[in-house]
Amino acid sequence: MIRYVTEKREDERMKRSEINATIRKFEALLEECRFCLPPYLSFTPDEWKTKNHEYDEIRDNELGWDVTDYGEGHFDKLGLALITIRNGNIHNPEYPKPYAEKIMMCDSGQVSPMHYHVNKMEDIICRGGNDIVFTFYNADQSRVHRQEDGRDVFEKDLENDVLIYRDGRRYKVRAGEPVRIHKGESITLVPYQYHEFIIPAGGPSLIGEVSKVNDDHTDNFFHEPLGRFPHIEEDEPAYRLLCTEYPKAKD
Repeated sequence: MIRYVTEKREDERMKRSEINATIRKFEALLEECRFCLPPYLSFTPDEWKTKNHEYDEIRDNELGWDVTDYGEGHFDKLGLALITIRNGNIHNPEYPKPYAEKIMMCDSGQVSPMHYHVNKMEDIICRGGNDIVFTFYNADQSRVHRQEDGRDVFEKDLENDVLIYRDGRRYKVRAGEPVRIHKGESITLVPYQYHEFIIPAGGPSLIGEVSKVNDDHTDNFFHEPLGRFPHIEEDEPAYRLLCTEYPKAKD
């Protein structure tokens, strides 16, 4: 497993300036790779204040910008920037889409940490920029680990090979063996499959995700106890609102 910083900074907070800079870098990478976004992703915070209930699907399903350091305060080593472009909602039948799509940016040296899903199956696609290096384990459903926050997660299976689904090819790799994919390639991740990735030297990777309906609040089971969303220090005004920050409809 990739070793990453888990000792928290004293303040355990991301600065708003760091989030703003990350979003601007993400926008530049999207433009470089000619990946166009829906119009609402360019709304300013003031524009969001004028939007009515016609945008409730975005608010209710937390579509949009998402920058996280997993609550650890080391975004350069443990972090991810992503956009949820479309998603259903398993808690609200008003939004019955059974699928979701994301586009992500992860920079050199950054890790998306070890976790598995219970419900979600997903394809992770290298859309442009740098390669992606994965590490996989099966979740051992016979062994449960209780974390400090009281949440139960399965242990990693360190012995058995992991079945890989890679662009129509099925094969096995040893538990913990690095798997590197290049631009245009993808990996299918199945439930109860621990996965983690890091971006090697050479700049950021533009990463796509196509999946079943996604619930980031309940279906991320991290091997080590981590938060999903950052704590933010407001050292400057927001450039874009994150998906958890939208104001209520005007009327």
